[in-house]
Amino acid sequence: MLVLGAGGREHALVWALARSPSVDRVWAAPGNPGMAADAELLPIPAGDLEAVADAAARLEIDLTVVGPEAPLAAGIADLFATRGLRLFGPTAAAAELEASKVFAKQFCLRHGIPTADAAVVGDADAVRRAAARFSFPVVLKADGLAAGKGVLIVHTPAELEAAVVELFEARRFGAAADRVLVEECLIGTEVSFMAISDGRAVEPIATSHDYKRLGDGDAGPNTGGMGSHSPSFALTPELRESILADVIRPTIEGMAAEGRSYRGILYAGLMLTDAGPRLLEFNCRLGDPETQSVLRRLDGDLASALAAAADGRLEPGSVSWDERVGVCVVMAAEGYPGDPRLGDEITGIADAEALPGVVVFHAGTRLDGDRLVSAGGRVLSVTTAAASLSDAVELAYRAAGRIHFAGAHRRLDIGVDTLEGMGWQ
Repeated sequence: MLVLGAGGREHALVWALARSPSVDRVWAAPGNPGMAADAELLPIPAGDLEAVADAAARLEIDLTVVGPEAPLAAGIADLFATRGLRLFGPTAAAAELEASKVFAKQFCLRHGIPTADAAVVGDADAVRRAAARFSFPVVLKADGLAAGKGVLIVHTPAELEAAVVELFEARRFGAAADRVLVEECLIGTEVSFMAISDGRAVEPIATSHDYKRLGDGDAGPNTGGMGSHSPSFALTPELRESILADVIRPTIEGMAAEGRSYRGILYAGLMLTDAGPRLLEFNCRLGDPETQSVLRRLDGDLASALAAAADGRLEPGSVSWDERVGVCVVMAAEGYPGDPRLGDEITGIADAEALPGVVVFHAGTRLDGDRLVSAGGRVLSVTTAAASLSDAVELAYRAAGRIHFAGAHRRLDIGVDTLEGMGWQ
């Protein structure tokens, strides 16, 4: 197996695949220091598609699994197909579900997939006019890929003007914001629903709930994600079936009908509103940090399921999940999600992992000689698996308390909203 990517999601994939009964050897490109315990690292940037394909051919890799979205949008699946190499992940045409928020919105409208009302705009004045259609808060989404940070929620006219400056004058998101979606803001509980597809069949992945804002109580700016737990206790069996029937399966069928057969992970970010589940966004890969909590509950051979999906022969029940609860607490660098502080020495990971049930996945780390130092905004994902959510949360924070680096930031309320909803004090 070859895992492409260097973040916490990819470390979790490496960890899970290395424990699959069908896997003899795992490589990671470029990987990170934490992955070295389970994989051999290749110093190849994830964006160098030709070099990745060359390595897969040279090493006789049986299956390449792509973690981040950018290589998929750039067409790595198409390149591998032309070279007769096996890869799990959608083609560039299929990955447009994530690469273009405008395409995804128009696709939903064509196929009757429930989502928020929205307008497509291309300049500041058009944003203002479109925002006037909706009452505050209003959601602004950059059309293109923005590393999970291209969504702005504005609550007042002043915030709208500040957002317009970010999008069209400061060009915070660059060309990704050449087009912008202005959406009504959906109210409810946000959940993540992921599934494996072979272009026809669909196999749901364990549900999860993630926390995107920087601060406790969902305060502060949006981030790539500050933590998660699995399962999502808000998703009843009836809601899961509704999402499969109204969102996931129509998407796979609609993509096939449009000549964009979808093989890979389909991620639906959803809001559970009073009117039912509504789609917020599609991703064409596993969520981060949802994957870190979900894969702690894996019970079975993930590699075999991904290989079957890549070959178009996915079978029902290919992946199973145990009854434990998984929790992920992200430890981020000072300044994240803006300009993160880098290069600080990290200590205490071994002490954290000495606690039974704790696994620490690396995200933004690198080696400086024999020192492990911070090298990105989200530095580590501290994960646990326990019999209950309260146990998993308590253990995660106990483990995170043993890890230290200057300026470290973490939310202190991962899972607390769910526990309060369950009557926990």
